[in-house]
Amino acid sequence: MSKFKTNKLYTLDVFDYLNIVPDNKIDLAIIDPPYNLNKDDWDTFKSENDFFSFTFAWIDALIPKIKNGGSIYIFNTPYNSAFILNHLVQKKLFFQNWLTWDKRDGFNASRKKFCSNQESILFFTKGKNHTFNSEAVRVPYESTKRIAHAAKKGILKNGKRWFPNPNGKLCGDVWHISSERHKNKVNGKVVKLGHQTPKPLEMIERIILASSNKNDIVLDCFIGTGTTAVAAKKLQRNFTGNDSSTEYIKISNERINKLK
Repeated sequence: MSKFKTNKLYTLDVFDYLNIVPDNKIDLAIIDPPYNLNKDDWDTFKSENDFFSFTFAWIDALIPKIKNGGSIYIFNTPYNSAFILNHLVQKKLFFQNWLTWDKRDGFNASRKKFCSNQESILFFTKGKNHTFNSEAVRVPYESTKRIAHAAKKGILKNGKRWFPNPNGKLCGDVWHISSERHKNKVNGKVVKLGHQTPKPLEMIERIILASSNKNDIVLDCFIGTGTTAVAAKKLQRNFTGNDSSTEYIKISNERINKLK
């Protein structure tokens, strides 16, 4: 059995990796797992039943690794997230938010239902006494003219004069963040990226700022090309991550080393 070290990435099966992570060690887990959308070999399953059996198994292996008061964020489709949420509730974790990521990268066209342009992020905690730094993740106000006026004279609310926070408003549960696919277009065309489903660095940074403190340990057991590790290092957190692909781990380490 390998000895666990922080600020190191592993190339293991997800269950072998979680087996070496000590129990009650992790402050924050950010997980972008397979979605069963046949994006690649790692995202392809024989059946929906096989997919959920795999998903629930790695969740069950992960939960003991999280500290009491620690947080878990899990990305997936809205459909899959409904089943995952139910499983997390059954495991006695505490629901905090169903976050909706508005990817802003063009619609998945459909003539039989509303076009899909979102992914879901489930935010659960292990216990109620969890870290949440709401002031660290304020976002800009949308009505800039009204806010500019309010900054000078305030707005009367319930007999009191309200002034906007200079750092913006508290962050809501719908996140309008362009996908990496959209941000990296060349001449308006989508180009092949190093990974099929990379998540925006700014989104992972938001999660880390909100749900961890400096020197905490952030885990991603499907690290892909290393965005969670990069964000954690930038924000002075410790990271631990894993992927079964040697190619992805190589890309991840290259990105991490560039921060030195």
